[in-house]
Amino acid sequence: MTPFDANGTFRPVVQGSELRRAAVRSAAATLSASGLSLAGQVISTVMLARLLTPGDYGVVTMATTFSLLVASFGLKGITEAVIQFDEMDHNTASNLFWLNSGAGLVLAIAFAASGSLLAAFYRNPLVANVAAGLSVGIFVAAPSVVHMALLNRAMCFAASSTNDVISRLVNTAVAILLAVKGWGYWALVAGIVAQQASLTIGAWWLCRWIPGWPRRAGATGATVRFAAKVYIQSTFRYATRNLDNLLVGWKFNAVALGFYKKAYDLFALSASLLTGSLDNVALAALSRLNQDQARFRRYVANAVGIIAFVGMAVSADLTLVGRDVVRLALGPQWSESGRIFQLFGPGIGAMLIGSIVGWIHLSIGKPGRWLRWSVVELTITACLFLVALHWGPKGIAAAWSVSYYILLIPAFWYAGRPIGLGVSILMAAVWRPAAASLLAGFATAALFRGTSLAASPSGAGAAFEAVLILSSVFVAFYLGAVILLHWGFAPLRQLAGLLRDLAPMRRATNAVAEPVGEYK
Repeated sequence: MTPFDANGTFRPVVQGSELRRAAVRSAAATLSASGLSLAGQVISTVMLARLLTPGDYGVVTMATTFSLLVASFGLKGITEAVIQFDEMDHNTASNLFWLNSGAGLVLAIAFAASGSLLAAFYRNPLVANVAAGLSVGIFVAAPSVVHMALLNRAMCFAASSTNDVISRLVNTAVAILLAVKGWGYWALVAGIVAQQASLTIGAWWLCRWIPGWPRRAGATGATVRFAAKVYIQSTFRYATRNLDNLLVGWKFNAVALGFYKKAYDLFALSASLLTGSLDNVALAALSRLNQDQARFRRYVANAVGIIAFVGMAVSADLTLVGRDVVRLALGPQWSESGRIFQLFGPGIGAMLIGSIVGWIHLSIGKPGRWLRWSVVELTITACLFLVALHWGPKGIAAAWSVSYYILLIPAFWYAGRPIGLGVSILMAAVWRPAAASLLAGFATAALFRGTSLAASPSGAGAAFEAVLILSSVFVAFYLGAVILLHWGFAPLRQLAGLLRDLAPMRRATNAVAEPVGEYK
């Protein structure tokens, strides 16, 4: 893609009736890419769990708890600004590129120098080595941010998703190869750096744009201020998401953190698969509807309904079979991660629905409100963590699940207040899937109580059998409860309609026709 014409004006513009078609195609591309990424992550997780130790994962997590925040400078902020702003020109984009690249170099040097401090904090000298290695990736990733943001602004999500999948596969291949050769925790570090290098190369290949030299541009100041608010907000949000790693690593040791981190990664995988990959798609689509509040509310209500229908089912099912999934995927040596993961399960549904809050704040141009809410979110979550730390990693996992439910309703109310988006939309979309998941979960647990399937299976075969049978029975109960509570098949027809829109054959057929109407 060539993003700017000869006059420096951004060319690929999607508006009007093309917007929904582009959003659906983009969603299909990102979900397909998420499926491939999931396959790669499963292969990586299964193989590396048998080649590396919990201690290897723990020591890398001690460093990545901080490095990922540093690496997100620009990625969180500049990306959203490039997508959300009404106008974007060559000069502004060039200024953002040089600003972000220079900051990446400074932050990489600073993070490498901070390795000894991190090692002293965790009382583990290996952390300094990991910090030095990860600093290379911080510098390498910075030049890709603006190019990827321009692709997303143009809604070229198929290209950007493909680039993301390839970079993840590079990470997997490098990490597994080096782990087989006995590199230990260095295999994980090298995989991260290789992923960032691949992402940067792909971004420049897909977005054929050479930045100009910095110069005065009227939109630069406003763009940077918007990006700064988003980045500060993401820092608070990141602190909320990673305070658990900090506390577990500091209070206990690298092995305990390794068990906890692996459970958390599986927990967060559901978010990255179902909603994380759609963040930029949703932002690009909703940002073009923020002047039409009625349409905006319908789109948000539709998104909440679909995510609640899927997310609440995933949440209850993984609460039932979480231990068996971990034993099947990682092996019996990771049983402690399975027990921790089972406590994450109840919070998955609320976590997925809560992801919509960020879409609302950014699409209506209110990053400052999201920042203020993130401070509240961090305060409440930190208090829960400090109370739960007494019970170790399991207590922290349970605190996560509790925090999502405590914060969900006030977060949605605060985000929707500027445009009159009431909590009633959330409650109407969520209560039936939530009730159905509870009914189905308790019915499944009661049905198999006292049987061998309810116990922790000792082998992979028994774990697979337990996951298959319990999940099948749960899904049958869940669908039955949903149909009963809706007095019909409306949510199933809604989901089927969305899947038809996402299907390649359907998209090709509707290439020149108006797509099916919005869901009610």
